[in-house]
Amino acid sequence: MSAPKMNRVVADFRADATRNKTIRLKDLRGQNVILYFYPKDSTPGCTTEGRDFAELHTKFRRRKTVILGVSRDSIASHEKFRAKQDFPFDLISDPDEKLCKAFDVIHEKTLYGRKFMGVVRSTFLIDADGKLRKEWRSVKVKGHAEAVLEAVKAL
Repeated sequence: MSAPKMNRVVADFRADATRNKTIRLKDLRGQNVILYFYPKDSTPGCTTEGRDFAELHTKFRRRKTVILGVSRDSIASHEKFRAKQDFPFDLISDPDEKLCKAFDVIHEKTLYGRKFMGVVRSTFLIDADGKLRKEWRSVKVKGHAEAVLEAVKAL
């Protein structure tokens, strides 16, 4: 799978998600899709980001938009995180980093002077025809979900 390009159809993918779902991008045609990549379940920034999307979930649904969170965490971890935070959307498990690499969100990061490869918080808006319409990279959580909703409204 090559990296998605703006205003081009995003290649189909298949991924395991919460609630025993297998997500296929092609099955979501006719709806907008928000794919938001985050580093780790149950961490402060990732929890806030998920809650922000959850708070606006009804507004996204009114605009025929599906929200999917993606991280390298296991399905078991995702299920606990989703249940604890009461997220109304599914979380995709990407332990082998196929989806993360396809969307080019794995980059070198530094924490306490230690370098490592990690997920850079990023969001992608795919329209009802399957085309990539907007991307946000190196996302700052505050106000992000609202900015994504505004982009959906502008489609």
